[in-house]
Amino acid sequence: MKCPYCAHEDTKVVDKRDFGDITRRRRECKKCGKRFSTRESVERAELRVVKKDGSIEAFDHEKLKRGVMKACEKRPVGIEKIEKMLMRIEDRLRKKGKEVRSAYIGELVSRELKKLDKVAYIRFASVYREFGTLDDFKEEIKKLTARS
Repeated sequence: MKCPYCAHEDTKVVDKRDFGDITRRRRECKKCGKRFSTRESVERAELRVVKKDGSIEAFDHEKLKRGVMKACEKRPVGIEKIEKMLMRIEDRLRKKGKEVRSAYIGELVSRELKKLDKVAYIRFASVYREFGTLDDFKEEIKKLTARS
C-alpha cells in the first residue's frame, strides 16, 4: 500500500476493524510516520436505481453517504454508526434485487435515521419528502413526537 503523503510503499497496519462486508485498516507509513485509513470491500454485482421519472442510474454508495452525512452534520452521531447504518441499508437493497426504486431507498434511510437521531431524520425527510412550507415541518414533528 502506497503512502498517500510520500508515496513510500512500505506501510504497517496499526488497527483493523470489520463492519459487515467492509474492513477498515488504519495504516502508518514506515518512512514519514503519517497515518491514513483504507477501506476494503468485496465488489458486488451492480445495483441500479429507478428514479421518480423512470430513468435508471447506477447505485452510488458515496451519494447515499453524502446525503446521510449532511443530515447528521453537527449532530452527536459517530461515523461508525453511520457506516453501520449504510451497510444495513445497502444489504437490504441488494436483497431486494438488481433494481430498486429511489423511493424505497428514501424510506429505508428515513427509518434508520429516525432510530439514530430525530433531528437528522427531520433534516433528511425535509429534502426527501420535499417539504415546501413550515406546516410540512410541523406536521412531521407532530407525528414524530406522538410516537415517542
